[in-house]
Amino acid sequence: MSGPSHVIRGSVSLPEAELMWRFSRSSGPGGQHVNTSDSQVELRFDLAKTEALPPVWKERALERLENRLVNGVITVRSSEHRSQWRNRETAAVRLTALLAEATAPPPRARRKGKIPRGLNERRLREKKQRAETKRGRTGRDWT
Repeated sequence: MSGPSHVIRGSVSLPEAELMWRFSRSSGPGGQHVNTSDSQVELRFDLAKTEALPPVWKERALERLENRLVNGVITVRSSEHRSQWRNRETAAVRLTALLAEATAPPPRARRKGKIPRGLNERRLREKKQRAETKRGRTGRDWT
């Protein structure tokens, strides 16, 4: 693994001690090796009980991930690689990315800008022109 902890953002990281790993056999094809290796990785992290995250981040994450949590625990699975070690890495990266996204500060509110007068006038001019063009298409005097 990449060191004892996984950095979320800045100096905040997931402590290895709070990560719960479970290994099982991956589904799908595999060959002779398939029934003997537990290569699927399930990584669980108790978001509700952790002290590793700043309180504000924790609140934000709990709110944003509420539909993915089971009793305050977030679970990430990885089974795309044949080696358990690579699946462990993938699962850890996924979890840190998920938490990084969930704890990110909300985006700044968009302030409505004023439309420049010239632009608005041009838009209205083009609308009138278009209306004129379409009005000229009515087949009254086409006989």
